[in-house]
Amino acid sequence: MASRRTTRITAKVERDRGVFMISVAAELAAMHPQTLRMYEARGLIEPKRTPKGTRLYSQADVERLRRIQEMTTELGMNLAGVERVLELEHKLDRAQRRLDAMERRSQELQAEIEAREAEIARLEEIRRSVKAEIVRYEAPGTSLIPIRHVRRSRDD
Repeated sequence: MASRRTTRITAKVERDRGVFMISVAAELAAMHPQTLRMYEARGLIEPKRTPKGTRLYSQADVERLRRIQEMTTELGMNLAGVERVLELEHKLDRAQRRLDAMERRSQELQAEIEAREAEIARLEEIRRSVKAEIVRYEAPGTSLIPIRHVRRSRDD
């Protein structure tokens, strides 16, 4: 009798890629498959679909199902409450992403301001050094051009 060899393949799959059929996802989330269908009908979960319409759940979907299970069983929330919590979390995530983007932009602008202030300070230093090098060529009451070179007008 030949010995059977089993090969295990472990691969890192993106969290949002649908890979689990409903029976596997239900088992991973410790729920009945019909519960997953009901949650989908209520809009609590949106599994991916194959071209033939088979539901495919991702790791993120399974984690969401576990959270829903936790809210309903451990916290005693009804599904309307769960929907509201998930909606508010989604809004909070969006607001956090916008805030992060604004903070990055603020840092970029601050760096630009600092660079321009440094450039202005450098130009001001150049202006001061040039001004210090300028020598007065004319003492008060004297002319730089000798009088003999100045043409007199006909009116003089």
